[in-house]
Amino acid sequence: MNPVRQKKLLWVLATLAGAVIAVVLVLYAIGQQTDYYYDPTAISAGKAPQDTRIRAGGMVVRGSVQRDTTDPLQVNFKITDFKSTVPVTYHGILPDLFAEGSGVVATGELNGNTFQAKEVLAKHDENYMPPEVAKSLKTEHQARGVDTQRAEFGNQTMKQ
Repeated sequence: MNPVRQKKLLWVLATLAGAVIAVVLVLYAIGQQTDYYYDPTAISAGKAPQDTRIRAGGMVVRGSVQRDTTDPLQVNFKITDFKSTVPVTYHGILPDLFAEGSGVVATGELNGNTFQAKEVLAKHDENYMPPEVAKSLKTEHQARGVDTQRAEFGNQTMKQ
């Protein structure tokens, strides 16, 4: 092979190797930022992975919010999809719109039966519910034969 062709071949191979490395790095980064959503029923059934970052969503069970007396930032509460309930622990400042009976989505890890949240997101107005939570609740109510047009969750009405 003559030297000019050999040089061109090396450039093509180096470019191809660089493109493959770039694609692998992008796919790895996307995989690291992906949080899979699980509702309380899936978590209770053991379908959610342990010690892996996931999102869990549902309605905050009324009367379940307990604050630690020694550490005011430590909060324990339960979330439900009206079929199963999962205990949640969170250390930090809760959003202003966090309330019992309202919808939340928490990001964190499942350790045993308890979901340890690193971030808690609350609904932003009285008609909003995270899409995953709304779908889960709608499916549950349809299975029970409840009219989802008029089913009320906390202080909000679910819309189709």
